[in-house]
Parts: sequence; C-alpha cells; structure tokens
Amino acid sequence: MTRTVQQLFNLEGKTALVTGGSRGLGLQMAHALGEAGARIMLTSRKADDLEVATADLQAAGIDARWIAADCGREGDIHKLADQTLERMGDVDILVNNAGAAWGAPAEDHPLDGWDKVMNLNVRGYFILSQRVAKKSMIPRQRGRIINIASIAGLGGNPQGMQTLAYNTSKGAVITFTQALACEWGRYGITVNAICPGFFPSKLTQGLLERMGEENMAKHAPLGRLGDDEDLKGTAVLLASDAGKHITGQWLAVDGGVSVVSGG
Repeated sequence: MTRTVQQLFNLEGKTALVTGGSRGLGLQMAHALGEAGARIMLTSRKADDLEVATADLQAAGIDARWIAADCGREGDIHKLADQTLERMGDVDILVNNAGAAWGAPAEDHPLDGWDKVMNLNVRGYFILSQRVAKKSMIPRQRGRIINIASIAGLGGNPQGMQTLAYNTSKGAVITFTQALACEWGRYGITVNAICPGFFPSKLTQGLLERMGEENMAKHAPLGRLGDDEDLKGTAVLLASDAGKHITGQWLAVDGGVSVVSGG
C-alpha cells in the first residue's frame, strides 16, 4: 500500500548520529530529525556545550543523548561510533556536520591550517561513515548518510573571502558523496550532501562581522541569510523514506546564491 506523505517523513524508531551537533546547523538538524521521531546522539568536542544542547532537545520532547569526541581524531571517531552502537543500537541516519574553516590569502595559507581543515572536513567524514556503515548499515542493508558540504564547495568566493582550504574541502565532500553513493547503493544506503549558503553561526561569525550581514544577504535572490529552520525540511527529506530514491545528490540551501554565481 502506498504510504501517505506523513508516513514517508516519519522517523519514529530511527536513530540518528549528528556530529558537530551542539550548536548551529548541527543542532538545527538534530531538532528536525528528533521532531520527526528519531532518537538523537549528539557529538562535538566540548561536553559543556553538549549538555546544554541535549537539554534543549529533551525539553522539546526528543530522546537525545551525547558523547564528546573530536572528529579530527581517528581514535575518537572509532570510540564515538562504537559507543553510539552500544548505547543506542543500530544507527539509521548519520549526519556528518562537524567542520572547521581557516581564513588566509592562498599565497600565505599555513600548511597546518590546511591540514586541520582537510582532516576534519574530509578525512573525518570518511572514517566515521566507514565505521558506521561496516558495523551497522551494511549488515542491515539500509541507511542514510547526509554530508554537510557548502556552496563554497561549488567554486570561488565573493571578493574579500579567502578560504581556500575550506572551499577545497567542501568540494571534496561533494565528490566523496557522489562516489560513496555509487559504491554503497547496492547496500540500500543513500548518501547525499546539503550545501548551505550563509547562515549566522560561530563558523561564519568573523566573516559576517567583516563583510556585514546586510551585504552578504544582498548576494541572495531571496535577500536574506539562512535562519534557524531553513535546513530542517531538507534534512528530514534526505533522512526519511520520502527521499529513499535520492542518492549521490547535493542540494544548495542558500536563498539562490549559487544560481547567481553560476554554481
């Protein structure tokens, strides 16, 4: 029997692991998945931030827990995956969101900054996806992986933005998403990427202060920055059976910026 739209978007009985989930876009997506019925495991580096975020989710009636881990460290990633499986059972939805940025002119970009960004934004996604898939998704022949890329991964930047390593890493995430979707489709695992535009967050705070929120908003046909609910619908679509025939895709949630820039 064909299911209703409400049934297709329902995540009751599912478990989601959200990295970088203690604030900003990660916490927004955690709320969305929890509101759709999923149990949530949050992770980031700082326990204090995770306690506050988890309490916020629980106050909204969401079953949420946390594990502190640095997704730039292989040992921490393995611990995170294994403890999540031990405490919550199989992982149905993995949201790779933890990330770092580094601003510097390309000719002076420090190598340690490049390595930090690539390690967390690309290598960390690979290690966690591999661990969760081998221990939970592949044996059960199903799963949803959502990688958070960026419209910065679609090309260059407006004048004044000097984030070569970040752009490169997010371009890699998009290709990683496409290649992984092709390999793991036979296991019933979908792999997709969300490419946010400009959202106020700790990651973008310095940029928005330097360039001005109003000026950045002017780059978007909709004339505004992303808000606290603009990623919710996309996250639930890609995590649920409503998106079960979507894989290997990236979707820009950017108010139209990528259309103007030719992305």
